[in-house]
Amino acid sequence: MTQSSKLIASVTLGLLLFSGCARRSSDQTNSLQIKGSDTMVNLGQAWAEEYMKQNPGTSIAVTGGGSGTGITALVNSTCDIAEVSREMKESEIELVASKGAAPKKIIVALDGLAVVVSPANKISEMTIDQLADVFTGKIKNWKEVGGRDAKIVLLSREVNSGTHVYFKEHVLRHGKADGKEEFAAEALLLSSSQAIADEVAQNQDAIGYYGMGYITVKEKALKVAKEKNSPAISPTMENVMSGAYPISRPLLMYTKGEAKGLAKTFIDYVLSPAGQQIVKKLDFVPVKPSEQSK
Repeated sequence: MTQSSKLIASVTLGLLLFSGCARRSSDQTNSLQIKGSDTMVNLGQAWAEEYMKQNPGTSIAVTGGGSGTGITALVNSTCDIAEVSREMKESEIELVASKGAAPKKIIVALDGLAVVVSPANKISEMTIDQLADVFTGKIKNWKEVGGRDAKIVLLSREVNSGTHVYFKEHVLRHGKADGKEEFAAEALLLSSSQAIADEVAQNQDAIGYYGMGYITVKEKALKVAKEKNSPAISPTMENVMSGAYPISRPLLMYTKGEAKGLAKTFIDYVLSPAGQQIVKKLDFVPVKPSEQSK
């Protein structure tokens, strides 16, 4: 290659690199990638749609796949915001921090995990202990908890789901950090909350769990009692907000370091009265300003 050819090639490459950098910079200014929790995906999409209506020219893509998927994407810088339905583990916090900046947690809504059965199932309430025994396989037949003589069909979210992790830690293990309880081997691991809802709706002997925003008339949400002699509480907005319902959790967004640019303005919108009204509309529980940065 002649000297002049080398110079032309060098200049051309430089222009291409400059063009690529400029395009990425523009994307970072005008677009967001949000990934993570399937419990939160519909909520995230509703926020994004309304925000884009009010701010033409912005592009916000929201995808699910589970809380673990969102955290991995945040580690790899393939998303700007991770939607997560559980607290990050210490190892995950350290991994994100090692890739640039410590993760910043924002509470964006509250949720009650509903335990659901078919409306044809005569069982209407259970204790936390009973639920733990059912999902670990100690109780295998509905007659053991007052139902008909039929094998219980266990439905669970897959292991990458924050909902799966939360239910295991707070129901199966009763919140004990050193708990070892696991879901029964025969539990069917389904890829989404909707898949669980669909199966429960057509299977009289199935039992599953998901965020209460997915409850429809096709499933029956059980009342849950914290202990044997405690009142059984329904998973309603009021009961989650008051703390009376025993299987409640915060829904979170994580950013790598303090949110900036479009990520910050979007999160500000999510936490605004208008954003929290969408939370309520989708049957999740709004958070008070004092709770948002806990």
